[in-house]
Amino acid sequence: MMRKFLASSLALIATLSLAGCSQSSDTSNTETSDTSETVTLRFAHFWPASSATHTDIFEPWAKKIEAESDGRIRVEIFPSATLAKADMTYDAVAKGTVDIGSQLQGYSNGRFPLTQVAELPGLSNSATQMNCMLQTLYDAGDISSEYEDTHVLFMMGTGPGGFHTVDKPIKQPDDLKGLRFRRPSAIAGDIIEAAGGTPVGLPATDIYTSLQRGVLDGISLPWDATGSFKLIELTNAHTNIPFYSSAIVVTMNKDKYASLPEDLQQVIDSNSGKAMAEVAGKVFDAEDDRFMAEAQAKGDVMVDIVDPLNDPEWKVPLEAGTNKYLNDIKSLGLDADGVYQKVKQVSAACNG
Repeated sequence: MMRKFLASSLALIATLSLAGCSQSSDTSNTETSDTSETVTLRFAHFWPASSATHTDIFEPWAKKIEAESDGRIRVEIFPSATLAKADMTYDAVAKGTVDIGSQLQGYSNGRFPLTQVAELPGLSNSATQMNCMLQTLYDAGDISSEYEDTHVLFMMGTGPGGFHTVDKPIKQPDDLKGLRFRRPSAIAGDIIEAAGGTPVGLPATDIYTSLQRGVLDGISLPWDATGSFKLIELTNAHTNIPFYSSAIVVTMNKDKYASLPEDLQQVIDSNSGKAMAEVAGKVFDAEDDRFMAEAQAKGDVMVDIVDPLNDPEWKVPLEAGTNKYLNDIKSLGLDADGVYQKVKQVSAACNG
C-alpha cells in the first residue's frame, strides 16, 4: 500500500514538473517573439553629440521614428565618427556595417560629381535654399543615380562657407597667399588654391588640434560647423563670403530597409524627403546666426563680401574653381553644362 502511495506521489510530482517546464518554455518563446519584433537601427555620423545637427535634427528624428512605430523601431545614434570614419560613412551604410549614416559628399572626392555641382559659388545663400535645391534635384532624378547602392532618407546642405583665420583677416584673394586652409571639399580646395592659398585635407574631428599646433592658419567652413567643433575659440578673424556650400546625405542600407515589414517602411518613408530637408535647413540657418553672433560678441574681426562673383578681385578665383570643376565632370563623360544649368534653375526656384 505504501509502495503504491509513493509511486502515485512520484508520478504526480513528475507530471507537475513537466507542466511547469512546459509553461516556462511557452513564456520564453513569447518573450523571444516580442523581442524579435523590435528592430534596432545603428545611425553613424561625425558631428559632436553637443551639435545642433545631433540634438535638433537626428535625435528628434530618431524619437519620432520610435514613437510612430510604437517602439518597434529603435535608433541608436553614434556621433563623433565613433562607428564609422567621417569619409567612410556612406560606404559603411552601403556595405551594411551601419544601418543609417550621414556624410558630406565632398568627403568622397569624385563619388558624387553631379550632386556637388550644387556646391559651386553663387548658387546658394542659405542652408534652407541649399536643402531645397538638393532634395529637389534628388526627387527629380537629376542626381539620384549617384545613390543607387543605398536607400536615401533625405538630403541636407550647409549654409555658405567662409574663411576663419587665427589672426589674419581675409579681405582679398591675395590675403590667402602663403596660408594653409583646411578644405571641406575639392571644390573649395580648388578655389582656395586659385586664390593662392594652400588647401589641406583632414577630417573635421582633427581641425581643432591642427589649429592649436599651427598646422593650419585657418579653415573654410560655414558658421554652424565652426561653432559645433568649437573652432571659434581658436579663430579671431572671419570673412563672410558665399563661395561654396556643402552637400550632405542621410541614407540607409538598402537590404535593411527592404527587410522591414511594410508598415515600418511606411514609418521611415513618412519621416523622409522634403519635410526633413526643410527641418534641417532651418536648424543649420539658426546655428549660422547663433555662432556668428557669438564671434561678434567676442570682438572678432568681421569681413563681409556679399556678392563675390561680381567683385572684380574675387570673381577670378571663383570662376577658375567653377570652370575647373565643370571641366573635371566633362572628362568623366557627364553633361556638366546641362547639370549646371538645371542646378541654377533649381537655385532660383528655391530662393523664395
